[in-house]
Amino acid sequence: MTEGNAASGSGLALPRYHSAAGVHPPLDSPGYRATALRAPRHPLVPLPQGLTEVTGPLLLAERVTKEDADLTLGPGGEPLGERIIVTGRVLDSDGRPVPDTLVEIWQANAAGRYAHVVDDHPAPLDPNFTGGGRCVTDSRGQYQFRTIKPGPYPWRNHYNAWRPAHIHFSVFGRAFTQRLVTQMYFPADPLFPLDPIFNSIPDEKARERLISAFDIELTEPDWALGYRWDIVLRGRTATYFESGQDR
Repeated sequence: MTEGNAASGSGLALPRYHSAAGVHPPLDSPGYRATALRAPRHPLVPLPQGLTEVTGPLLLAERVTKEDADLTLGPGGEPLGERIIVTGRVLDSDGRPVPDTLVEIWQANAAGRYAHVVDDHPAPLDPNFTGGGRCVTDSRGQYQFRTIKPGPYPWRNHYNAWRPAHIHFSVFGRAFTQRLVTQMYFPADPLFPLDPIFNSIPDEKARERLISAFDIELTEPDWALGYRWDIVLRGRTATYFESGQDR
């Protein structure tokens, strides 16, 4: 994304970002049927942002605990499934770390089902897996989560449609209006060629940047496999961020 400045309704000079051409998917992607209803049919109307929108509420580290990043600590015991460690860095387009930014994740359980009322996939729910976590990046821009590897799930987009295993990521700036959402996938998933959401990204290298890498050094013996995945904000190597919504 490229950066420019725009004046808000209060006279503030605020940053404005534009999607890089040929990297992000079109808002209306025919293979992803839900975009036919979600994609805007008229030009977007930018809303002015004042000082309140860009400075608050504050996302302070003391509101996030260490346990918030450990999804293996279920309310009644350890959840079922393959334990994994996911870590990486949030970086800007020049490779500099982005510290003190809130990173949130949400995901399906090991059977491929979300702990959400709208998910009626006939797979078992795990009472010890909430599916959500958060942490704040450290001075090196690093985040880390301990969780369960999610399973693939059917999503009714077309006949025999299955989503590849993935974890949703949300990255906040200094306020809730400064939010980017993306997905992290796992290496060598056989569902990649069949997934319209993954393949709606026209740039092959941009798709590859959504796939984590197995890391034996991060792996903890007798406990969990490790995966490493960096999130890059803006620039030629930026991580693809969603424009619409996905379950």
